[in-house]
Amino acid sequence: MLIAVLVAVALLAIAARLTVAGVGPFPATLDRVDAASGGLAITLTVTNDGAAGQTTCRVGIAGDTGVGTAAFITTPRLGSHETRTFTAFVTSLGAQPRDLSVSCRTP
Repeated sequence: MLIAVLVAVALLAIAARLTVAGVGPFPATLDRVDAASGGLAITLTVTNDGAAGQTTCRVGIAGDTGVGTAAFITTPRLGSHETRTFTAFVTSLGAQPRDLSVSCRTP
């Protein structure tokens, strides 16, 4: 029984990896940061340089090394080599526009 469970977990891991193979990378630019009711309206332009998929982008304070306050924004689904601009509302970075940076990870 234990072996069957381990084999099933291994097969699921392989299937998950194959599902995201070739997706990305996702270069991104932060186009605008505007004050919005109780937070910030952040406009991003994201390109998918691989197979169709979506990603999560980390928006943080410029110069932050990745351990400070950040907002995480899930992109819309992007086709292969598609570029899309979209705006997301976030509250975790306060309500005053500031210098921010963005990075979008590859699954």
